Amino acid sequence: MVRAASAVRPRLARFVRTAKPRVARFARVTTPQLARITRPKTWQYTAGAATAGLALAAGVVTAAGPWDSTGQRTAERDRAVALEHTGGTDHGGGAGTSGTASGSPRPAPSAGAVLTGLDGAATPGGAKAAPGDQDLADLLDPLLKDDPALGEHRAAAVVDLTTGKRLYGLDTGLPLTPASTTKIATAVAALTALGPDHRLTTRTALEADTGELVLVGGGDPTLTARKDSRGLASLRTLAEKTAAALKRRDVRKVTLSYDTTLYAGTEMHPIGVNENLARVTALMADEGRTDDSTSGPAPREIDPADAAARTFAGLLKQHGITASSPGPSKATARAATLATVSSPPLSALVERMLTNSDNDLAEALVRHTAVATGKSADFEGAGAAVTARLKQLGLPVRGARFHDGSGLDRTDLITPDLLTALLTEAADPSHPQLRPVLTGLPVAHFTGTLAGRYTDGAAGLVRAKTGTLTGVNTLAGTVTTPDGHLLAFAFLANATTDAWAAQSTLDRAATALASP
Repeated sequence: MVRAASAVRPRLARFVRTAKPRVARFARVTTPQLARITRPKTWQYTAGAATAGLALAAGVVTAAGPWDSTGQRTAERDRAVALEHTGGTDHGGGAGTSGTASGSPRPAPSAGAVLTGLDGAATPGGAKAAPGDQDLADLLDPLLKDDPALGEHRAAAVVDLTTGKRLYGLDTGLPLTPASTTKIATAVAALTALGPDHRLTTRTALEADTGELVLVGGGDPTLTARKDSRGLASLRTLAEKTAAALKRRDVRKVTLSYDTTLYAGTEMHPIGVNENLARVTALMADEGRTDDSTSGPAPREIDPADAAARTFAGLLKQHGITASSPGPSKATARAATLATVSSPPLSALVERMLTNSDNDLAEALVRHTAVATGKSADFEGAGAAVTARLKQLGLPVRGARFHDGSGLDRTDLITPDLLTALLTEAADPSHPQLRPVLTGLPVAHFTGTLAGRYTDGAAGLVRAKTGTLTGVNTLAGTVTTPDGHLLAFAFLANATTDAWAAQSTLDRAATALASP
């Protein structure tokens, strides 16, 4: 990567230039009516995403959207501009430091193959016809049909993304527990309901009659209290802006409340207290994590909303505003908004959710989908909203069941037909707003949940969402064949007894599609 970066740096450089308030608060929090926050619906995309595919030229690949500092669009950009240079390279995710080191990827057409596949263009020399049905059956049956590692129930599908034709099928209409591949459906539903440029906004509001300050949760789990916000909505910035607005009103002391009424129903996921996600609430900071982690399992706050409000009170104090101990409330329509902070666009949030398999973000996006479509923002309403959006797109939802947005609920059901249809929809040039569904998929051997997998020739050629629960192993994504053809695949296995063996079999099946 160092050699590649040095070689392309000049090229890249050209393109990168208290009683009354408390009584009032109690009265409002006991009001059963839910707040409804109208979200704008817009299909206008951020710069570069109005085109159907990712640009391949080094000069325009940076316009494909926001770059995740730890994610994959940066990697795609570096690889694309490195196409003009020969020799192996390590892609930042494998063991070893060079393309020839043991355990590292083989010398690298991976940038070109991944990017050209997404663009739908041919690799140098021209793409040949898609593999035949019998060819794929010969490749995949010994793994997906016959390997005992995949347990009692397995189903699979492979589809040509150019034509939509199914090339391989094994019980393609069988609904199975999908685990985290559910997030592909969540992503498509959210993007179609809200648009890729939609942002999640957290605000503060001052009640005119009581002087109560309400911190209103906007359902943004990426809201951060860290000093370095890294482009996320900052609780520190919100506190600074709020304090300035209060001082302009000559207010130095407030009764602080917080509002989580954007969401409805229980906050506890059916799996209960779990390090894989916080309580599902419209207000939290850093996903309720109590350590310094930004992804993966972590200990969580018992009450993320209360913890975020207490942190906010401390930040206000740093700016000369004294706040009471916070409690739950609901901002009225008469409250004046003092300050706001907003998340990155939904396109970037979807990519983060898929790359890191972010459960908190998945549960947030599915509730925003419910709000945008007039459904109740609880588990039941969110599941109904996803089903309705996919049905509206004409996708095969028969047998599918959505009980959450993350896939942690074991009663979720998805078929291989639906998963490959979702990927096909995202690859359709007429739906550029769905492009983040593909660009967000982890890339084999160097990003997200696939960073530690695929040390063989499929590194960089497979992009896929993983799914793992006890007894459940799934994988769904895209793969570029040796002749440059782009395929979508979905492999689901339930009742597995050896997670490592099942994962290995699914990885080998995806690798088989990418092998010469």
